[in-house]
Amino acid sequence: MKTEVLRAYRFTLAPSPAQEQKLLRWCGNARLAFNYALAAKKTAHEQWRAQVDTLVAGGIPEAQARKQTKVPIPSKPTVQKAFNAERGDTRAEVEGVCPWWHEVNTYVFQSAFIDADRAWKNWLESFAGKRAGRRVGYPRFKKRGRARDSFRLHHDVKKPGIRLATHRRLRIGSFGEVRLHDSGKRLFRQVARGEAVVQSVTVSRGGHRWYASVLCKVTMDIPDRPTRRQTERGKVGVDLGVKVLAALSKPLPTDGPVKVSGGGLLVDNPRPLRAAMQGLAKAQRVLSRKQKGSKAREKAWQRVGQLHHQVAVRRNAVLHQVTKTLATRFSIVAVENLHVAGMTRSARGTAEAPGRRVRQKAGLNRAILDSAPGELRRQLAYKTSWYGSQLAVLDRWWPSSKTCSDCGWQDTSQTLADRTFHCTNCGLTMDRDLNAALNIERHTETPNVASDRGETQNACRASVRLPGPRAGEQGAAKREDAGLSGPAPPRRSNPPTLPPQGHKQVKLF
Repeated sequence: MKTEVLRAYRFTLAPSPAQEQKLLRWCGNARLAFNYALAAKKTAHEQWRAQVDTLVAGGIPEAQARKQTKVPIPSKPTVQKAFNAERGDTRAEVEGVCPWWHEVNTYVFQSAFIDADRAWKNWLESFAGKRAGRRVGYPRFKKRGRARDSFRLHHDVKKPGIRLATHRRLRIGSFGEVRLHDSGKRLFRQVARGEAVVQSVTVSRGGHRWYASVLCKVTMDIPDRPTRRQTERGKVGVDLGVKVLAALSKPLPTDGPVKVSGGGLLVDNPRPLRAAMQGLAKAQRVLSRKQKGSKAREKAWQRVGQLHHQVAVRRNAVLHQVTKTLATRFSIVAVENLHVAGMTRSARGTAEAPGRRVRQKAGLNRAILDSAPGELRRQLAYKTSWYGSQLAVLDRWWPSSKTCSDCGWQDTSQTLADRTFHCTNCGLTMDRDLNAALNIERHTETPNVASDRGETQNACRASVRLPGPRAGEQGAAKREDAGLSGPAPPRRSNPPTLPPQGHKQVKLF
């Protein structure tokens, strides 16, 4: 089925030294425009706050004062009009906030104004409880060295200024052609056949590399059902972890792009951050000994950023290999709904109630984030929709690691230190992660809603939690903590909590 989707093609740039300096100037102008728009919004917000305080001081209730006070927050059209009046012009020797604006593509400023509007909207919706996910803080100004160097350009699709001049050269409007490290042959041919239309390009810097992410509207042949090969292999349960990146209920080929062990059931975890810790520690020691503001410190700071960027690139490469292999080889990919923020919460505590084993918990948090389970699920969400498969997400509270995959007996006394599951009911003994993967596969129903296609479970985004085995009341931070009010009987089955026939617990993405 032919479907239009937005797809980004990311290329590594190889700019000349002069072009790199120009890219840095354009990134600086994007920061300037964002800060200009944000300053206008903060000024209006402070005026509103001052008027509300005046009314409250006069005896009016704060809720009523908030409703009476109306101070419009300037959006992109208003901000751009004020910016045009104050920017100045070096050609006419007129001073202003940005007199060199004519040397930069106008979309650098316009996209920054749009980004400021989005940042302000995200904060308001998060403050009002209308935005899902983590709380979004009050927008901050972008500072050189702290904010990511990037800018975004748009163009007229009828007169494209952003295009691949050749397979190895990308033309950016008002900037010129930049050589690519890799080949753009695939996108070049899609544009030539009329299958892709370039919408915008985002140029950013990561470490010592420059990247161009070309956003295109692509006409893709997205299958509406799994292929025969996917249907034959059926559903696979994926248990994400730290010791191994993922444990699978069905094996992957050992000669494929993904490094596996245990008969193809265990995906090896490369742990890129741990592999680079020695070099990072040395580079950060060198950085700490440099004088602030010196050239040597800037060079050492760039070295640290380069190492961190290499870690991120290696991690992302492994995740892309794993997610594409799972999405193309199975009809249904079942994963757990992990609460990563809760799992990696600090154990430091407070001054009144300090935490215990803080350093051990910090090391565990670092290892969990190094495996990036949230990013793996995000990639599975859109790749399953591209390749005809489906993504099913098991309920967060289902005790997959504490339940026997053969008979359903629960071991409520199991801890994270127990790496082998022993069932005293049927005698099953197997790896803890493999047992969890089998449970994830068997207790996940076939999705009836396609993942990542604009459809949701219900209007309120409520999770479906059908009756199933539970290991007592469990906390959010530790999803497999039994948390029983009294001492739990050691390794005994609890028949009333076994899953009734025909009832399985699932939450779709």
